Amino acid sequence: MLFSLPPQVLIILIFSLIFALTFHEFGHAYVAHLCGDDTAKQTGRMSLNPFVHLDFFGSVMLLVAGFGYAKPVPVNPNNYRIRNADFYVAFAGPLMNLLLGLGGSLVLSILAKNDFSTLAGVPMLELLYLFIFINFNLFLFNLIPLGPLDGNSVLPHFLPANLKRQYQHWNYLYGSQALIGLVVLSIFLPHFSVFSWITSISKRIIKVLL
Repeated sequence: MLFSLPPQVLIILIFSLIFALTFHEFGHAYVAHLCGDDTAKQTGRMSLNPFVHLDFFGSVMLLVAGFGYAKPVPVNPNNYRIRNADFYVAFAGPLMNLLLGLGGSLVLSILAKNDFSTLAGVPMLELLYLFIFINFNLFLFNLIPLGPLDGNSVLPHFLPANLKRQYQHWNYLYGSQALIGLVVLSIFLPHFSVFSWITSISKRIIKVLL
C-alpha cells in the first residue's frame, strides 16, 4: 500500500513514521524517568532525536506491513520508586501513539471541514489519514503480549499471580520466536495474516473519529 503512493507523499510519510516511533520510545524513557529510573536518560535515549531510537528491521516492517518497532529503551527496574512502574513505563509508548493518532484525527477533521486538502501539491488529507492509521497500528501492535513488545509488561498486571508467573516464564522462553514466526507468516502469506485485526480496528477507530 505504502509504495503505491506518489513519491512526495511517501517521503513525507516516512518522516511521519520516524516521528511516531521516536515519540513512542521517548514516552517510555520519560515515564521511566518520572518513576525514578534514569537509565534511558543517561544513555541518551530520553530524546526526540530519531537516530538514537530507530531499528532497521522494525522500520522496514513499518513500511512493508504497516506496523513495527524501534530499539527498546533500556530500563533498570531496581531504580523504580513507585508501585507498578513497569506497567506505566511499558504502556507509555503505545499511549503516545494513541495520542498522536487522536491528535492527527482532530487536525484532519479541521482541515476537511475547511476544504484544506493540499499544501504545496501534497495531498494533506491522505497524508494525515496514513499518519493516523500508522499510529493506531503501532498502538495496537505493541500491546500484543509476545516477545519484547510492550504488551509483555502490560498483560501480567491483569492476570492472577499464578497465571502471571506461568505466562512470563513461557514468554521468556518462546515469546520472541512466536512473534517472529507470526510476522514472517503475515508478510509472506498476507491472506492468512494473524495481524489483520490490527488494521481492521484502526480503520474502525478512524471511522468513528471522523
